[in-house]
Formats: sequence, structure tokens, C-alpha cells
Amino acid sequence: MISNGFFPEIKGNFGFGCMRLPMNNGRVDYDEFRRMIDAFLEAGFNYFDTAHGYIGGQSETAIRDCLSSRISREKFLLTDKLTDPYFESEEDIRPFFMKQLELCGVDYFDFYLMHAQDAENYPKFKRCRAYETAYELKKEGLIRHLGLSFHDEPEVLDMILTEHPEVEIVQIQFNYLDYESDNVKSRRCHEVCLKHNKPIVVMEPVKGGSLVNLPMEADEILRGLNGGSNASYALRYAASFPNMAMIISGMSNMEQMEDNLSSMKEFTPVNEEELQAIARVVDIFSRLDTIPCTRCRYCVDENQCPMNIVIPDIINSVNEHYMYHSVNQREGYNLFVVGGDKGRASDCIGCGMCERVCPQHLEIRSILEQAAELFEK
Repeated sequence: MISNGFFPEIKGNFGFGCMRLPMNNGRVDYDEFRRMIDAFLEAGFNYFDTAHGYIGGQSETAIRDCLSSRISREKFLLTDKLTDPYFESEEDIRPFFMKQLELCGVDYFDFYLMHAQDAENYPKFKRCRAYETAYELKKEGLIRHLGLSFHDEPEVLDMILTEHPEVEIVQIQFNYLDYESDNVKSRRCHEVCLKHNKPIVVMEPVKGGSLVNLPMEADEILRGLNGGSNASYALRYAASFPNMAMIISGMSNMEQMEDNLSSMKEFTPVNEEELQAIARVVDIFSRLDTIPCTRCRYCVDENQCPMNIVIPDIINSVNEHYMYHSVNQREGYNLFVVGGDKGRASDCIGCGMCERVCPQHLEIRSILEQAAELFEK
């Protein structure tokens, strides 16, 4: 295991993202989560990441019930975030923060991030003096390190870091598919962090699973390396760049945990042969008409679609329809939509609430129209 080289309290360069925890009948599977926590800690890692809206509010309480209530506080690090929908004024921030501490069952956060910063919500954070309030909480010992997570143009990130040099760490979306993408611009956001000499936390290194379940042609390329799993190449790719303090993976079962640990416990950067293979995989994706959804579930968990439409699952069905040229996606769509209690794509009322919270800035209403055309007619 390598040292992350930036914060001595962080063990290794691999973190447990608690946005996609194991589920059982709509609730976090505590038994499985506890097993995964224990395996993660036993492997020598200690960084956990959550936010108030993750899994419809279940993530923080699951951390309390499965982590902080069982494990000594000095044995783990915990990151939480200040998220736009949960405050409207400066006076709201401290009570919300204290509520988060209580929900997580801790007395302080090791890292506290201004969440999902972009050109639209940053003015609100400025008006409410969110950064200043968090810095006061840090001086009181309730926050150890102040940072931000980011989803926007690199120029916006540059502006925020220029205005707030007190920020100690930046969380960005970074993976080989988004490195040169016009949507996420991972490379250029990484360069801004280097310019400001900020350590980086990587989110979505496997792009919500998109870099695990690859199209057949791409899958064959990586398997031809006779090495690790598809996920392992994505994780190691992200960790191979400068200033990468932490690679966060959201894992939903013990199998994923064990695979990720095997890749990161004895981390080695990607080599030239692997980089060439990854470039070929990117080229295959560039020829596919897929939607860059990471299945973060902000559109349903933090916003709660008024029509109860399972937007990430529908987008996944559309992508699989095009990636695998599958004619069977209608059956899968009917299984979790028409045959269940969820809204259909055609039930969308066009309110746009989902689009306002989407970190990928997807035109979700148009996508739902496309899904209805594919699967309902």
C-alpha cells in the first residue's frame, strides 16, 4: 500500500464511497455493509465519504449504525458535505451541520466539502457565507480539513479556488472516459487543481459502473491484457496521475469490495501497454451513442421525482439498448417500471427538477421521451 502523500492521517489512496451501499428491499443491508467496512479497515484503508442526500438520507445513519457505533473514532476518517437543497441562509448552516454530526454519530468530520459546486449554486454559497461558516467550524475543531466537490467548467473551478485559497482539497469526477470529454472535462479540471497545488479526491473512477460492464469489444481488449478486472484498470488509471490523494469507489457488495481492494492494496500505476488498451476502449465508446449517466441518483434521492420515475434505471436501459444492440431491454424496463410501482418514462410532467440537480447536466426530459419511444410503443 502506498501513502497518499498529502494528509498523514489518510491510510493509502483508496476510499469507501457511501452513495451506493448494499441494499435489501429499499433499505441499506446493514449486515453486508458491516462486513464490507470490516474488510476495508482490515486491508489498511480508513477513508469514508458520505453526504446528507445519499440513498434518500440513509447513508449517514447507516454510517452511524454500522461504522461509528462499532469502530473507535481514531481508526476511521469521515467526509461529509454541505449540499445546496438543505440550507437557504447563513443561519441554516450550523444547525444543519450539527444535525449531520448527530446522524453520523461523530463529534467532528475529518473532511467537510462544499458539495457539487458549479456556476449555478456557487453564488448561493457565497451569499450565505458557507465557506466562511465552515472555516469557523474548522477553527472550533468540528472540521479538520475544508474542501469542495465540483461539477462544472474548469474556469469556474479556477475562480472558486482563487477566491477561496483556504480550500485544502478538491473532489472532481475523473476517469479515462471523461478525461477528454466535452461534458466533464476531467483533464482540464485536474490541471486547475495542479495550478492551485490542491490535492485531489477522485469520484466516479468507474463512472457509475459504466467502466465495469463494458461493450463486448471493449471488454475483450482489457481481458486480453491477462491482468486485473475492468474496474481495476479504471481505478489504477485515475490513481496514476499527479496530486491524486484519494480514489473513492462506491461499492454495493462484498464482491466489488474484494475486487477493488485487490487492485489498490498493492497499487501500481498503469503501464504503457495498459494505457494503449484503455485508449482503444475510449475509442470504442466514442462510437457509441450512450448517455453519460453515472447513476448517482441525485435526480431521485435528493430531489424525489414527483412522478416517482426511476430515472437512472431507465437511462441504463437506454444505454444497454444501444451498447449491446439488445432487443430485450423492453422486458427489463417493463419489469421495474410497468410491472412495479414506479412511474413510466411517459409519466414525466416536464418539471425539470431532475435536471437542476444532475451533476452531469443531462437533458433528462428529452432522454425520458426517447425511452418512452423505445420501450412503450
